[in-house]
Amino acid sequence: MLVTALGVWAQGRPQAPPDPAIERGRAQFGQSCGFCHGPNANGGTHGPSLIRSAVVRHDENGNLIGPVIRDGRPDLGMPPVPLSPNQVSDIVAFVKSRVAAADIRSANRPVQGSGDKLLTGNSAAGKAFFEGAGGCAGCHSPTGDLAGISRKYPAAILQARFLYPQQRRRIVTVTEAGGKQYSGELLALTDYDVSIQDAGGWYRSWPLDSIKLEMKDSLAAHFNLLTKYTDTDMHNMLAYLESLK
Repeated sequence: MLVTALGVWAQGRPQAPPDPAIERGRAQFGQSCGFCHGPNANGGTHGPSLIRSAVVRHDENGNLIGPVIRDGRPDLGMPPVPLSPNQVSDIVAFVKSRVAAADIRSANRPVQGSGDKLLTGNSAAGKAFFEGAGGCAGCHSPTGDLAGISRKYPAAILQARFLYPQQRRRIVTVTEAGGKQYSGELLALTDYDVSIQDAGGWYRSWPLDSIKLEMKDSLAAHFNLLTKYTDTDMHNMLAYLESLK
């Protein structure tokens, strides 16, 4: 390994310097959260792994993780953790880096066709879940947006995509006290304020307590399903999606 003024080189390739926010978050996470969730956020003796947490996967800029840290989950034995906004932001950066690393490893893992351990479900049962309890047929169609889906993605990637779909732009409508409305792409939403970019490209922001906010999250159904899926449901769903050639 050669260390130069331009950075660190490993096996002939330049490696990007560590992100300071991630490194600060790693230290803060280890101090405040590691005892329960493990130093790398993949689970410990008292807390679950955060790598596949629905809250973490759907978080945007700390909007979901932050409240959990600040308020805790007393019903699950997690106390509030008094951290500053900057400390929370660093922890979010670290946890998201762990999720990204886990996804890269999963994506690069070879899939061995019919011998792959992921493909153990029942396609017919998966179809029944898709059309029934899962409610998937209300938004998706095997002859429409999902036609040929199994030819586009290997099993590991397909499973990740239906469990944790890519976040699309969220359009919100803000109604001011006087009745004037603004619609645009959601840029940030915290416990205190909201900001959007409207159709004209203008940045606008309001305190939450001064407006009415309407937002339709197209991924809400996926988010809700994460708390309901059993392992059998997930394998059956994957088997059904794999059948859509």
